[in-house]
Order: sequence, then structure tokens, then C-alpha cells
Amino acid sequence: MLKNIFRQKVERLFSLADIKIGGTRPWDIHVYNKKFFAKVLLEGSLGLGESYMAGWWDSVKLDEFFYKVLRAQLHTMVKPWYNFFEHLKAKVYNMQNPGRAFIIGEHHYDMGNDFYQCMLDKYMIYSCGYWKNSFTLDEAQKAKLDMVCRKLQLRSGMRILDIGCGWGGTAKFAAEQYHVKVLGLTVSKEQANFAKEFCRGLPVEIRLQDYRNLDGKFDRILSLGMFEHVGYKNHRTFMRIVDRCLKKDGLFLLHTIGNNRSTIKNDPWIERYIFPNSIVPSARQICKASDGLFVLEDWHNFGANYDKTLMQWFENFHNHWDILKRHYDKQFYRMWKYYLLSCAGSSRARQTQLWQIVFSKKGVLGGYLASR
Repeated sequence: MLKNIFRQKVERLFSLADIKIGGTRPWDIHVYNKKFFAKVLLEGSLGLGESYMAGWWDSVKLDEFFYKVLRAQLHTMVKPWYNFFEHLKAKVYNMQNPGRAFIIGEHHYDMGNDFYQCMLDKYMIYSCGYWKNSFTLDEAQKAKLDMVCRKLQLRSGMRILDIGCGWGGTAKFAAEQYHVKVLGLTVSKEQANFAKEFCRGLPVEIRLQDYRNLDGKFDRILSLGMFEHVGYKNHRTFMRIVDRCLKKDGLFLLHTIGNNRSTIKNDPWIERYIFPNSIVPSARQICKASDGLFVLEDWHNFGANYDKTLMQWFENFHNHWDILKRHYDKQFYRMWKYYLLSCAGSSRARQTQLWQIVFSKKGVLGGYLASR
């Protein structure tokens, strides 16, 4: 009886997003374990993700399923009991303090350079591409990197800081194409090792280092896809360090996924399985953190581009599974598929954004001309 009640509630919930259980459309879902209904109602997104990993349900087009779920705001209608404790923990503790800075590197980015080479473009860029005039992932990432360099108005001989340099692709591109010197920071040992080799022979230095241990002055500072790991309690500290290290006539470009509302805790499934100690910032949180330190020169939202980027990453991952499955099991495949396609659906639903923000120290005299 209770199981039927759980099923009826889930069916009613999904009907608000035009999703049917056992339906024939690509975004409908098929349930293979009746425990699914209670788990979703009691545990929300964590239960939805874990039950998918376990094979309890599936959908032909998982990205479309999530597009419909998130566009209909269904995630706001289920409030698991543990949300209160997660919120309290995020309120009390600094989950991204210096002692925890390297956890995200060890959990996510140290998973294996070979793995990410199968998924990413030739520059190994793990952030949203720019698809305005691009047809392939390589083209979209190269277009994004060039746009970043043009927005920063790079000139030969400049000293650049790349906070969260990843596998060194941005540093390599800027050094080769704009003849600048780059210092890249990462908290991933695997990324640091790869980046040093990737940028060999170029004026690029790679350090395994937390941004809070940084000194020096730079003509330009950029951060692509790292601010999501900073945490709301550290946003102001991050901005103060950028302010301290940026020359008075310098520019700072922040590239980050953006949240439509301010939150202080991560999605519980993403927190547990993908990005521990991370939180997507809102526009309000970014503006509050930078208030009084910088002049906001440009705010560019191309969040819809992340949908296409994520779908390309999934296609690459899926097409290389015959190679990857030698080291990863079926549950990992389902976890990674769920991660990439749920995020694609979120971008498609405009639930999450992608922002590139350009700051100056005191305002660009005569005005800043934004590149697109």
C-alpha cells in the first residue's frame, strides 16, 4: 500500500514536467526497481542519482529528462530531511578552508590524465567552449581561449596568472599565440605533472599550490572554471588576493558556472560523487565579493553553450568506453553519464549559466571594449 502511495506521488510530480513512467517518448523513464519511488521522495536528488547508478531506472534521453525536470523546477518540490543538516554544516564550517584545498584535486582531477584525454579537446580544456562560429569541440575551445586573451588585451611580454590552470591548455595557448609569460596554479598533482610536460619549452611555470599562498604582481589574471571550488566563505578572500596581485592597470577575467540564486551548499549527489566541497556562485555573491575592489567592465553570459560542450564530452566519453572500461566499472559509466547529461540538461533548461566577467582595478580610461 505504502509503495503504491510513493509511486503515485512520483507519477504526479513527474507529470508536472510531462514525464511518464513507462512512457514511449525519449525523455520518459522506465523503472526496474520499486524501491526507486521511496528513495526519490525521501532523498531527493541524491536518491535520484544513486538509484540511477544502481540501475534502478533509465531514460533513452537522460539529458532531455533533466531538461524537463529542471525547467519545471521539480527539484524545488522535494525537500529531503538531511537538507537541514547539510545547510547547517555549510553555515558553520568553512568546507573549502586551506586544509581542505587539495581534496577536489585528489577526488576529481587526479582520476587519470588518460581518462580526460579521451573526453576533452586537444588543449585539455575542462570548461565551457564558445560555439558561436564553431562546429567541433576543438574549434569551440580554441575560440573560447582566443576570446579570453582578447578580452584581457594580452600583449607580448606580459606576465599572466592563471588560477586553476588545469592541464595547462590555457597557459600553452596564451604563451604560443600571444607571447606572454604565464604562472599556472592547480591543486591536482596529475594536472601539474601533465601541464609541465604539455608546456615544456614555453615561458610557463606550473605550481601545485593553493591560491591563498600566492605572492607577486601580474599584468593580467584569469581563472577559468575554478571559482566553483572556492566556496562562499572564501569568495572575498579570493577577490582580495586577486586585487593584491593585479597591477594597477591590470585586468582580471573570471570564467565561472553561475547559479540563478544564492546558495551555500552543493547539490548532494554532485557533492558526494563528483565535486566535493564545491558550490556554484550567484551573481549576487560574485558582486558582493568584488564590491569596492574592482570596476566591473563586462559581464558575458553564454550559458547555453555549455549544453553543447557537455554533450560533446559525453559523446567522447561514450565512444572511448571500450578503452576506459579496462579501468572503470559499469557503475562508474552510469555515474559519469548521469553527471554529464544532467549538467547538459541543466544548461539547456537555463537552470545554470556560464559567465565571463572582466574586472579592472580602477576603470579602463575611455571605456572597456568587450570582445565577443
